[in-house]
Order: sequence, then structure tokens, then C-alpha cells
Amino acid sequence: MSLPKKHLFDLPDGIIYLDGNSLGPLPKGVTEVVQEMLTAQWGAQLIKGWNACGWMEQPSRIGTTIGRLIGAPEGSVVLGDTLSIKVFQALAAGLNMRPERRVILSDSGNFPSDLYMAQGLIGLKQAGYELRVVAPQEVGAAIDDTIAMVMLTQVDYRTGRMHDMATLTKQAQSAGAVMLWDLAHSAGAIEVDLAASNAELAVGCTYKYLNGGPGAPAFIYVRPDLADQLAPALSGWLGHDAPFAFEPDYRPAAGIERMRVGTPPVIQMAALEQALCVWDDVDMADLRAASVALCDLFIAEVERRCPDLTLISPRDGTKRGSQVSFAFAHGYAAMQALIARGVIGDFRAPDVMRFGLTPLYIDAADVVGAVDILADILDNRLWDTPEFRTPKRVT
Repeated sequence: MSLPKKHLFDLPDGIIYLDGNSLGPLPKGVTEVVQEMLTAQWGAQLIKGWNACGWMEQPSRIGTTIGRLIGAPEGSVVLGDTLSIKVFQALAAGLNMRPERRVILSDSGNFPSDLYMAQGLIGLKQAGYELRVVAPQEVGAAIDDTIAMVMLTQVDYRTGRMHDMATLTKQAQSAGAVMLWDLAHSAGAIEVDLAASNAELAVGCTYKYLNGGPGAPAFIYVRPDLADQLAPALSGWLGHDAPFAFEPDYRPAAGIERMRVGTPPVIQMAALEQALCVWDDVDMADLRAASVALCDLFIAEVERRCPDLTLISPRDGTKRGSQVSFAFAHGYAAMQALIARGVIGDFRAPDVMRFGLTPLYIDAADVVGAVDILADILDNRLWDTPEFRTPKRVT
């Protein structure tokens, strides 16, 4: 395998794209596949497409493809719905596995939506549950025999700090807790081995490093020995054992299929399935090594040339995802100025400039070129204009 694979992406000319950790770029072939789905499948087949075009099988078929990238056994991953829905499903199922306990443990580096879903579930259950949030480095010490579930995002969305999946999963299970990992910033970015970790549950999105497009569906993983035991709280029609029997009462499907909820987004899945072809010959160990090297280079160049920025990501590449973040008091305006010059990263409140280094389409020349422009913007205060200071709805 050779990296990068720029020729497989429709990247605009003159753009250095350092935001694949938020939304991956468009892989070549996706436009044609989606057009074919619209015309030859939906257009020509109409409702026959569910059988003739394999739409109903897509969530499991794509789940198997993603499973290879996250170390999940075949038949343990299924697609559909949003990541928030999958977090809710996983939390509800995990809490039912430990009915005598009332605490969900998470950390302050977790993505807010995960915490919101936990808060909503707790409010819905009205049964004395508690969401306990600690600093990322304090998670291990906070795991005790009161914890029902440990819910963590493996890679911190702000800083790129990476939790030790194997160690924390073992620690949680030793205390009798259920482990739930959010892989939103892991899948397609770092080596993940869910089977080896023995974690009960995992979820993740497909529009970041997997390049599935805006709104691409999320995935959920259930450890195979548990798949027939979980009682889905969201007992949707397509998680029923026989949806077209139209039975009045819910009867869960076998295995991972019971974690399906509503009708799969077929157009989005067509785009995602084609996008995943990029990964056909990618070895995650090779990709990870390339990612660490690019991030190290970026850190060195920024620290050498942009002294006003402060590194907040781990310096040790083994403890960092595929992103680098710097703090800067005027980070929002500086990022807008950078984007206007063709280097696209993003900003996270209160002061974080965030850069995704994705080896599939970023190389060392891109890194140096991006820092050239960043240094010019900072050295000459080109960010200091009303245009760049004015907040936009999406940062």
C-alpha cells in the first residue's frame, strides 16, 4: 500500500484540507454511485429496490466492512440512524445489564452530545441514576463498584488525547461495570481492536475519517456473546425478528440485527459503501505510522514558526489520535483567515485551533505549506479584521 491516496479523492484545487476529523472529503466514484442509485435503483426499480438492489441488507453489509477497520468480528456491527441514537441505544442496553447500579461514568473530554444523551436517558428513567463526569486523567481512579457503565470517547475531540482502551476496559470490567466506547474520532484514524479489548459496546460515526458524507449514518457494535441478550430500548420496526409479519408486539431479531431501529438511509448508505472502497488495501498499522509522522512534523513546524500558539495535544504520538490542536486567544479569527487562504481546519471553543492530519490525502508537503500560510497570518496579524472575527453558525 502507498500513502497518500490523493488520486482517490475529489479535493478542490489549491486546498489543503486539514478537517477530515470533522467531515471527510468526497471520494471519487461516490457521485456516480449515488446518481446510479437514484436513477437505476430508486428511479427504475421503485419499491422493488428493497429486494432487487439489496437495500435491506446494506446496514449489515457495510457494518462488516467497517468492522474490519475497528477489529470487530463479522456480524457484530450494524449501521443506521445517528450517532446520538446509537449512544442512547448502547447506554440503555448497558444499564439494563447492571440493574442494581445507578452511575454512568464519563469524562470532561467526552463529546457533549454523548453527555447530553446520558442526561436525557437519566431524566427519562427517573430512577435515581447519576452521570458522574471526571477529568480524562482521573477516569481510572474513579472506577469502582458503584459504576454501572463507563462511557468514553477514545480520542478527545478537542485535544486528540487518547484513552488506553485495553487498560480502561479491563479496569471497568474488573469493577463489574459495562464498557461503552465512542469511536467517532478513532474509526479510520487509529488502530482499534474491539475484539481484543473485550469491550461490551461501541458506537461511531462514518462522516469523519470514513468519508461517508454529511449526515452519513452511525454504527453500533455489540460483543458477539451479548448480542442475543440485549433488550433494545428503542424497539424499532426493523429491529424486529420478522418486520413484515407486522406483529403487534415487539420481538427482537437475532444478534446485532436487533440494534436496528428505523428505515436505513439508503442514499447515504450508497455513498458510504462506495466511499469505503478507499480502504480496500489500507493496512491500519501503516496508516497509523504515517499519521503519527505527519502530526509530529506539523507540531515541529508550528512550534518553530508560530510561537504564539500553544500545543494542547499530547506530544507523544502514541497517546494522540490523528489530529493536532493548538490554543490561541484569537483562534477563531485566525482559523477563519486560514480557511480564506485555502487551508481548512476548524475551531472549538473557547480557544482551540484544530487540525486533522489524514494520511490518505495529506502529505509532508501539505503540512509545510499549511504552516507557511499559518505563519504569515500570525506574523502579520491578518486575522485581525471584522470579517474573520464575526462568528458563523458552524465553527
